[in-house]
Amino acid sequence: MRTSAGRSRGSPRRSRQRSASYQLPSYAPELNPVEAVWAHPKRSLANLAKRKVDQPARIVKTRLKRMQYRPALLAGFIAKTGLIQLP
Repeated sequence: MRTSAGRSRGSPRRSRQRSASYQLPSYAPELNPVEAVWAHPKRSLANLAKRKVDQPARIVKTRLKRMQYRPALLAGFIAKTGLIQLP
């Protein structure tokens, strides 16, 4: 294969061997770590009584902010999918 500058870039066969392609279902929440991230604060919000309309948004923002400081929790959400092997 040639580039616009005329240099050879390598064979297309070699580049195909380096990448892997996986066919995933159109929607698979068990393979999406973001689903677990949102499910975590939702569980703790289920039984709270709200007095003001803006209160749930503030609570969710606080809970998500706390999760930022718990890398093991976030790594667990990724590991739960089984798609990536974490050390």
